[in-house]
Amino acid sequence: MISQDHNNYLYFANNDGLLEYNGTSWQLYPGPNETIIRSVKVIGNKIYTGSYMNFGFWTRKEDGKLKYTSLSDGIKNKILDDEQFWNILKYDHWILFQSLNRIYIYDTKTGKFKIIAPKNGVVKSFASTNAIYFQTSKEGLFEIESGRAKLISDDPILKKFTVANIFTIDDGLLLQTQLDGIYKLSGNSLTHVVTDVDAELKSSFVYSSQRLQDGSFALGTVSNGIFILSDKGKLKYHLTQSKGLSNNTALSLFEDKDQNLWTGLDNGINCINMQSPVHSFTDDTGVLGTVYASAIHNGMLYIGTNQGLFCKPNQSNSEFKFINGTKGQVWSLFVYDNTLFCGHDSGTFIVVNESAKSIFSASGTWKFEHIPGNKNQLLQGNYYGISVLEKINNQWVFRNKIQGFDYSSRYFEIGNDFDVYVSHEYKGIFRLKLDKSLLKTQDFFAYKSPDKGKYASLTKFNNSIYYAYKGGIFKLNAKTRQFVKDSVLSSIFEKDEYTSGKLIVDNSNKIWLFSKNYIHYFSASKLSNQLKENLIPIPSSLTNSMLGYENITQISKSTYLIGTTDGYYTLNIDDLSFKNYNVFITDITINKQNETFKNVGILSEGSFKSDENNITLNYTVPEYNKYINSEYQYLLEGFQNEWSEWSTKATVNFKNLPPGKYTFRVRAKYANTILQNTASYTFVVLKPWYLTNLAYFIYFLLLLTMAYFINKAYRNYYQKQKEKLIEENNLLLEIKELENEQQLMKLRNEQLSQDVDNKNRELAVSTMSLNSKNELLAFIKEDLKKTAQNDSSNIKSVISTINKNITEEDSWNVFKEAFDNADKDFLKRIKQMHPALTPNDLRLCAYLRLNLSSKEIAPMFNISVRSVEIKRYRLRKKMDLQHENGLVEYILAV
Repeated sequence: MISQDHNNYLYFANNDGLLEYNGTSWQLYPGPNETIIRSVKVIGNKIYTGSYMNFGFWTRKEDGKLKYTSLSDGIKNKILDDEQFWNILKYDHWILFQSLNRIYIYDTKTGKFKIIAPKNGVVKSFASTNAIYFQTSKEGLFEIESGRAKLISDDPILKKFTVANIFTIDDGLLLQTQLDGIYKLSGNSLTHVVTDVDAELKSSFVYSSQRLQDGSFALGTVSNGIFILSDKGKLKYHLTQSKGLSNNTALSLFEDKDQNLWTGLDNGINCINMQSPVHSFTDDTGVLGTVYASAIHNGMLYIGTNQGLFCKPNQSNSEFKFINGTKGQVWSLFVYDNTLFCGHDSGTFIVVNESAKSIFSASGTWKFEHIPGNKNQLLQGNYYGISVLEKINNQWVFRNKIQGFDYSSRYFEIGNDFDVYVSHEYKGIFRLKLDKSLLKTQDFFAYKSPDKGKYASLTKFNNSIYYAYKGGIFKLNAKTRQFVKDSVLSSIFEKDEYTSGKLIVDNSNKIWLFSKNYIHYFSASKLSNQLKENLIPIPSSLTNSMLGYENITQISKSTYLIGTTDGYYTLNIDDLSFKNYNVFITDITINKQNETFKNVGILSEGSFKSDENNITLNYTVPEYNKYINSEYQYLLEGFQNEWSEWSTKATVNFKNLPPGKYTFRVRAKYANTILQNTASYTFVVLKPWYLTNLAYFIYFLLLLTMAYFINKAYRNYYQKQKEKLIEENNLLLEIKELENEQQLMKLRNEQLSQDVDNKNRELAVSTMSLNSKNELLAFIKEDLKKTAQNDSSNIKSVISTINKNITEEDSWNVFKEAFDNADKDFLKRIKQMHPALTPNDLRLCAYLRLNLSSKEIAPMFNISVRSVEIKRYRLRKKMDLQHENGLVEYILAV
């Protein structure tokens, strides 16, 4: 039996115990007392199981693992010897455990049991929407009402044949028997339901069955695999070991929430993606071989492989039929002018229905291209170059090989001006110039760039020629006839995604490429000239295509056929939509260095010892699509600042984490869409004991004790040194006192010298004042002389007084002498530097040396301020000063 919980985890009843699958990893829980688990049913947050003389439920512990609780321990005295529980049913708040002898009804509200014990035992029990049924041998079908068994049909069919399952319909019940097909029970009437597989069902022994969400029925047999029937009884699929099952014995069936059909087989578990946009055809017999080409023509599906050409009616379940005469490698299939051409290792074939006619056998043929402007001619690439096919009298025939170019032409395209571009895997790209008669090439040019490359290819898309190899995808510039790297297309080969440079253009003008983790296709945008990229997250490891020979064929508007090494699969791009799953952290383990791992709780914050700092975290997205891989990205806050690269790996290990608080976050990407939730887990790595607060306190006490003793030792040492130094210092002090006295005398002499200088400066200032006074008196005297005619006696008396107060000695000489004493012979120095200076010039220099302004100098010369400025200008000229040099600054610096 199989069941599923709310997290999409799956549980399987197994011979070794309870098997849990989370989409990434398996976990086995041994049954109680090491018994075989016979039945399993998820109800709410509990997983109920039945085993040998025991039944109960499992709940999830703090560390994410399951813990078993027995319900049968309380009624052990009522359980029969050797009784095993094969089925578990739910009805309202009751849980029913069915053995081959009795049915135990457990009331989840009261915890009490009620037992139904039919006289002839219980063959099987069933739960419908509103009822519980069971079948007993030789009695018929019963329904449980009010805790008692009520017979609803004792038809001989039900006494003879075992019922595998019961399904509710509008007007009764559908009863699936193990050996006699399906019956309808309406009231007391039992009628046979006709299906497409009645004969097979009677001979195959139906052991399990399941009604699917779309109304179909899945029937699992003991020897003939699984039949999928429509609600009308029409056969939709017949899945057997030859079509992918591990074997033909389907002991249990279960449809999960995503409409995947799980089957428990005789030797394993299979998952069938019933609603997947991807459908695979696997050739386990080896008859078909590796698929290199495919085509739809006149209602037939043609498959070209390394074994030859095969066909069957399109969209039928019939077997492929080999087309005689085509044994060997088929390289390409090309439909043109309502004719199917086959490029073969043996040459070229025209295929009509289920027969093939050879029209060229001189060399193997790679591909075909129609010639622009000439609908009756084709170019074909051969092992030895390029040749021409021509339609004559409504028949295609070989016309000629184009002379002048003999290299293998697996990929070629016709460009402008009838240039032909050829890609050779080991020689690079060539450009051929064909003559109009298509008999020869006039010359050909070998490109040095882009480089040659393994699995390189060449194709035409949107009227442009593209070349792809590991170094990128290049587009031909029609004007320069040079290849230029296309950054948009080349981006798909970044991050080590390159597997093959095979480029394929479909009938809808999409260009397809294959990389390590994706299938890409680009289409022209309707609103701009930019290409629109679409990603299909199917990795090359699952598609299993031959590298360099990937092929994809559009077989309907949205369905594509992709060849593999063991068959093919179809892909419907319109159905590439997936539900939004959640990512979960499944379990966390820690360990000391070189010791075993132990599980820790995932439901609360973790706290780990310092030496338990090796942490492994496992996570998953519980989805079960074969062709779509989930990708994960994680971040450990406190340890790293950026998210990791996307990876399909669902586990991460951090070693030797330093003490601190961390938060682990993981997010997932499914079908190239980042899921909405982010799973997180916070934990702390504790500090080692020697870095704890108590340890720091002890360190502090030890430090204080050491400091005390060290201080005491130093004090004793320095006491002795102090006494010794006192004696030495006494001698030094005496010497120092003598030095200080000498220094003091020196300072006094300097002070006296400074006082003398100050006095000299005061003298200079006084002399200047005297000079100013004499000049003022002289000025007054002159004014008085002018007015002496009117009152001569009084004025003459004043003039006489003025003459007495005007110093007879030359004021300038007195000033000069005082100024020289105050300023260390400045006038002599300036005279030596500028011999052309007059006494008046020297006098002006002296006033400027005292930093007097023009306004202050003017009265001393008895002239105007303007005249002083003129004097200053003339003095600058005599000193030959530059414009940027100031006169006062220069004089002060002398």
